[in-house]
Amino acid sequence: MKIGCVVLAGGLARRMGGGDKGLREVQGKPMIKRVLETVAPQVDHLVINANGDPARFASLGYEVIGDSIEGFVGPLAGVLAGMDALQGYDYILSVPTDTPFLPDDLVENLIKPIKTHGMEIVMARSGGYDHPVVALWSMALKEDLRHALTEEDVRKLKMWVSRYRYACVEWACDPQDPFFNANRPEDLAGL
Repeated sequence: MKIGCVVLAGGLARRMGGGDKGLREVQGKPMIKRVLETVAPQVDHLVINANGDPARFASLGYEVIGDSIEGFVGPLAGVLAGMDALQGYDYILSVPTDTPFLPDDLVENLIKPIKTHGMEIVMARSGGYDHPVVALWSMALKEDLRHALTEEDVRKLKMWVSRYRYACVEWACDPQDPFFNANRPEDLAGL
């Protein structure tokens, strides 16, 4: 099974005060770099989804792709951009740049419900919460997703996911929630 990855860096980061959240540092390293170092060994190919000038990510060494749907419509647009860029893969992993503690066994565990039960989407879960932006997505859903975004104005991840065979895989939050995400400057304090 060929698995690509799209690292979602296309958000507006309003709660963080604007700019690229992924370039903010955690323990002396930009969050996006931490994400890339964890995820790249787990997938066959990786792209970064970011709108605006791609040069700001050039030092990371990965292709940068913009949303294929105009207007900053949310993470589903980034997933679709990843699907468009990663032709020939069976599934793509999506992860945001503001999750600096992603687990090393992310793909290994997310893929299990696909292999055993034929799931089309598998999301991460921790602490009683689903993390639909951290998920494996079947490439067979690409045109359905495009239609939902362009013709139905669907923006909510969970609303779209609920149409398909999906599962969640649980991770422990001890000692650190692996899906902690930094949305506000104060979230980064003390890390």
